[in-house]
Amino acid sequence: MERLLIIEDDADNNQMIKEYLESQGYDCAQAYSGSEGKLLFSMGEFDLVLLDLMLPGIAGEELVREFSRKAPVIVLSAKSGLDSKVAVLSSGAEDYICKPFALPELLVRIQVQLRRCGKNADATGTEPDGRIYTYREWTLCPDRQEMTAAGMPVVLTRHELLILELLIRNPRRVFSKQMIYEYAWGEEYLAEDKTINVHISNIRAKLKESGTDSYIQTVWGMGFKLS
Repeated sequence: MERLLIIEDDADNNQMIKEYLESQGYDCAQAYSGSEGKLLFSMGEFDLVLLDLMLPGIAGEELVREFSRKAPVIVLSAKSGLDSKVAVLSSGAEDYICKPFALPELLVRIQVQLRRCGKNADATGTEPDGRIYTYREWTLCPDRQEMTAAGMPVVLTRHELLILELLIRNPRRVFSKQMIYEYAWGEEYLAEDKTINVHISNIRAKLKESGTDSYIQTVWGMGFKLS
């Protein structure tokens, strides 16, 4: 189970993030100031840090460089200016999320960073060993870039495989096109386009022969999920 450190001085926000992430299977520690966060970080091992910038004690900007040597840091901040983002990302932060944000978006960004760092444990309870995921008649092995559907091999591109990995790991969750894009491509989704629609269409076409293409359900106005 991945261990996360939440450093946020707003107690309500801190608790809300903690409760949500723990419901997704993560172990979370909480700090409410920069100095408390630095102390907790020095005393334990964390897989990822969620860090506010405007903190009492020690400002978040001062902690980014120190923390990022040992764990990925996602900054959560009300500062939306380009200069602030550039400075913090240049200091070593892996991602920057402006407040307010949706908790499902935060979850996907955390998953992206943990995947980049090779953290293979599955927070939703599917099989982590060897990164083999199953759903109904699907078996997916991202490390070998292999998939079978109803016993038939399915040849996927890297992005198609990552899209299915996200859906299989969270089969009851609806994912927006933005969330899918940022997970599979690992970069910010800046504008509406047809990229995800095209990839979903291609995946369905490849699954059609196995009769499992209907597993991917379109939730109109929201995104995609597994049926």
